[in-house]
Amino acid sequence: MMTFHAIGLMSGTSVDGLDICFAEFKKQETTWTFRILQAETIPYSLFWEEKLKEAIHLSSEELFELNSAYGFYLGKEVSDFLRKYRLKDIDLIASHGHTVFHQPQKKFTLQIGDGRAIRIMTGLPVIYDFRTQDVLMGGNGAPLVPIGDALLFSEYDACLNLGGFSNISLQVNQQRVAFDIAPVNILLNYLASDLHKSFDENGDLARKGKVIPELLTQLNALEFYSRSHPKSLGIEWCNEYIFPKLSGIATLDLLATCTEHIALQISNVLNQYPISNVLVTGGGAYNTYLIEKIKSKTAVEVIIPEKDIIDYKEALIFALMGVLKLNNEINVLASATGSPENHSSGIIA
Repeated sequence: MMTFHAIGLMSGTSVDGLDICFAEFKKQETTWTFRILQAETIPYSLFWEEKLKEAIHLSSEELFELNSAYGFYLGKEVSDFLRKYRLKDIDLIASHGHTVFHQPQKKFTLQIGDGRAIRIMTGLPVIYDFRTQDVLMGGNGAPLVPIGDALLFSEYDACLNLGGFSNISLQVNQQRVAFDIAPVNILLNYLASDLHKSFDENGDLARKGKVIPELLTQLNALEFYSRSHPKSLGIEWCNEYIFPKLSGIATLDLLATCTEHIALQISNVLNQYPISNVLVTGGGAYNTYLIEKIKSKTAVEVIIPEKDIIDYKEALIFALMGVLKLNNEINVLASATGSPENHSSGIIA
């Protein structure tokens, strides 16, 4: 049996904070098991929240500067985490970084947070930039978590993540298929900010609104939803196709309509496959109104796990991806991203 101790870092497109997950992985023959030993979400200061949200508008020079600064920020937060929990004997840090651009059709994706800066701050091996190799190979560079779903959560028929965007991972004909479904928190948080809230807690705001049928029809008619997988979404897609439609309507009604839209798109996907249960993680798992809406539209059993799995599953899986890369094992599945072949991705600092 082989044992590894790794830290995974995840910053989602909804910019709610940095997830740090310290986990133990054990491999016996081809079977992997895990334990989350310590985990924490570091909320972003207003400074970092604004910096990350505005990164897409920066000049190239400013973006290079931010890439380094954010890398040193990540390194500092990990160093503080190590001291706080007195952690030692760590094999590696695996950092997803923070996505600024994601345009695989143009052969590029950018997750800032230079891994070499994290290495300088912590003195530990760092693996970063997990997406670019797949995009250069012709894949979507996303979703990446299906390798972890397959190795760590195979007891569930499907895994659904409700983060900035929703994505699903499931076995179809002996292959792990995965793809993005629809925007979730990146859309709901955007609307909640109009009401001076950082997010729609429990979906209580959406509950007060009414669904606008015309807008719902427009959203459901977007070409992305009828496209076959593999496929992925980025903030650029929302800027072009979603946000321009959200004017001239009361915010509560927009929240109600968008929540209905998200639930409908997710349930459409769940109902498309012969699955009996789905594990739901990510911040959207706490949106009880959204979960109710999904449950009302599907017979698939919706399973909400313990808090550590809801909050840290993605960071956990990036830690595993780092372990796989360090051992030169496959950590990206072609069936999920659309690349020509399975491969081992990431840069080692």
